[in-house]
Amino acid sequence: MVLSVEQSFERIGARVKVARVPNPRSRFEISSVRVDIGRDRNGEVFLIDRLWNVRLSVPDSDANDRHLLLVAEQPGRADRFSRFLCGHDERAWFVAAVPESHEVRTVEAAKDALKPDEVWAEIREQDLPRDQWNLRCTAAFLRQGEWFFLPRPWMKVGWHEVVRGEPISRGAGKPHWCEFLYRTGGVQVFVSRNHPNGLTADEYLKLSPEERRRQHWQERVRDAEVYVRGLVRHADHATIKLPYWHLVVMNTETRARAMEHVAFLD
Repeated sequence: MVLSVEQSFERIGARVKVARVPNPRSRFEISSVRVDIGRDRNGEVFLIDRLWNVRLSVPDSDANDRHLLLVAEQPGRADRFSRFLCGHDERAWFVAAVPESHEVRTVEAAKDALKPDEVWAEIREQDLPRDQWNLRCTAAFLRQGEWFFLPRPWMKVGWHEVVRGEPISRGAGKPHWCEFLYRTGGVQVFVSRNHPNGLTADEYLKLSPEERRRQHWQERVRDAEVYVRGLVRHADHATIKLPYWHLVVMNTETRARAMEHVAFLD
């Protein structure tokens, strides 16, 4: 029996609201569908806004793991084909866009597509068994949400180069707070609510004095190579403790067309 999109979400214990948008809006310039998680009086709910001619389907779901693969297709537009992994991770529902470069039709394949090359290198180095690839704590990595932490026990860093209580975030996403952080490289940016991916110093100075004054700004670093140790906290995930330095890498969802304007900030 073929389940509807609504029935597929019900199967994994989630609620969903699907809305058709009759005319293109600015938020559909990159992708013809927008998937988010909202909240109403009954709790969290998946929100799907799609253009009027976009077809939605769920080719695979895992009720026990509470995950499904959502596919959005716009007829006649090969560049408007999107896949999303929707599911529950520890304490909350999530949605992750799957890069179009991967041909996935299952939940398991979507999880694999979201692992960056650095994680696959660690999996091979540690000869990690297949049944451990999607665990949150392995010999090859620890995972907290969209972040992977790759062990570097040999690494030495002078404590004068370390910052404490530092956030890492994916653009406008809720930050993960790191007890100890060391970074190298990257670009200094100014971040505000209207500019979640940050503006360089030149871009910031091009704003009018009134616009700069109207917003609350934070100085952050974009696309640095980042290492953390100690406690890493997030409201939606269990706190992890890293006894030595770990390289921080983000999953691959920012390579998806629907996420191409999202940056790695710390």
